Amino acid sequence: MSYLFFLAVLGTTLLSCILYVVFFVSQNAKVRVVARGVLLLSGVLQTLYIGSRYLIAGYTPITSQHEAVVFFAWAATWAYLSFRWRYTVKNFGTFVAMLIMLLLLAASFASRDILPLKPVLQSWWLPVHAGVSLFAYAFFSLAFCGGLMYLLQERELKRKKFGYFFSRLPSLDALDQLNSHCLAAGFAFLTLGIVTGSLWTRQAWGTYWQWHPKEIWSMITWFVYLLQIHQRFTAGWRGKRAAVMAIAGFAIVIFTLWGVMYPLGGVQSYGQ
Repeated sequence: MSYLFFLAVLGTTLLSCILYVVFFVSQNAKVRVVARGVLLLSGVLQTLYIGSRYLIAGYTPITSQHEAVVFFAWAATWAYLSFRWRYTVKNFGTFVAMLIMLLLLAASFASRDILPLKPVLQSWWLPVHAGVSLFAYAFFSLAFCGGLMYLLQERELKRKKFGYFFSRLPSLDALDQLNSHCLAAGFAFLTLGIVTGSLWTRQAWGTYWQWHPKEIWSMITWFVYLLQIHQRFTAGWRGKRAAVMAIAGFAIVIFTLWGVMYPLGGVQSYGQ
């Protein structure tokens, strides 16, 4: 049943991605409504898939590569849908849907085995810390998509020949505001993730910091985004510079998630 849920998630997300691309090309409002509805269905199915693994494993399924990336995609899906509920950014869903699809494809290549949870991880801090951290990554992924859109739109404007993307992308000001909102939300979640991680470490090992590579790179990620926020509000880092920093920051997020965490065994590597 769990595997069938995952296949349904892949299918609906792919369909949503295709519909968003069709809308991007045709600009047919009816297609956009259907695409958003299918993405909402994908979010529901992702929730059911995570829930089914929870029932099988008996703990929050967020410790393996497959589970963490699926949770990342789930968080990005609902972060976008919540963002879309409050703000309207032209064709933002097209870029987000493609990113979510890429995340789920990456998860499909990882092992779906459910492993016994190490004693040190059998704590309610696990879903709290890992969950808020991945929600931070989700909002940073939205800022990343907005950064890509900004660079594409700026390129159109600099050429002074309004091409294919100009009419299909939001204004530079709207994209800059999107970057600001997503950056602020992501940074708040990331800060909470680091604080809860430190408290969990203190409870499990009697110290707030272990100098684990994942901890070090999480702190580096936090400082990178702190720099972005500081420079945005003190030195006026907006526009193209903010877009580039959003893309660079997300590259560090991906490295922290894949480059550091998984070669060391993921969350399961703690306590070894």
